[in-house]
Amino acid sequence: MEYKVLVRLFVPEIGEEYEIYIPINKFVGEVVESINQLTNSMSSGILPIKDEIYLINRQTGACYSGDTLIRDTDIRNGTELVMIL
Repeated sequence: MEYKVLVRLFVPEIGEEYEIYIPINKFVGEVVESINQLTNSMSSGILPIKDEIYLINRQTGACYSGDTLIRDTDIRNGTELVMIL
C-alpha cells in the first residue's frame, strides 16, 4: 500500500491552487516533476515546464531538497505548499 498525504498547493505564476495527494515514499524531486507536469496540463500549457522548481512550505518557509523523501520532511496532511518557478 502506498501512503499519501493531502496537501494544498499554491502556484502563484498562474494564480491557482490545488488539493493533491502526494506519496510519502517518493523523493521531493520526483514529486515536483509530477506536479510540474500536472500543473502544466491543467493550465493548458500556460505554465512552462522548467528544470528549476522550488517547493516551499507556506507556513514555515522551509524549502525542500529534491533528494529528500517526503516522509522525512515536515509535509503532512493539510500542509500548504507553494511551487515557485
